[in-house]
Amino acid sequence: MGIVAWIVLGLIAGAIAKALMPGPDPGGIIVTILIGIVGAFLGGFVGSLITGTGLNGFSLWSILLAIVGALILLWIYRATTRSRGTTTL
Repeated sequence: MGIVAWIVLGLIAGAIAKALMPGPDPGGIIVTILIGIVGAFLGGFVGSLITGTGLNGFSLWSILLAIVGALILLWIYRATTRSRGTTTL
């Protein structure tokens, strides 16, 4: 699958990840979309490692991998930015 297809898939995965994991995002919708794109690339990379071949086309498997990658990155992003925001003396 080409890079443009992974970007489009990442946009979709970011939106689905935001819907599955609602709540305030420190960066807003733009950061969530970027996390979805990176998550799609991460999911595609992991998927090609698992299957041993590259992922081709918009299949259910590639969509699920992109969503899982976006969810993991969104969770990591929220965990790291949440801990930086509040400090007590």
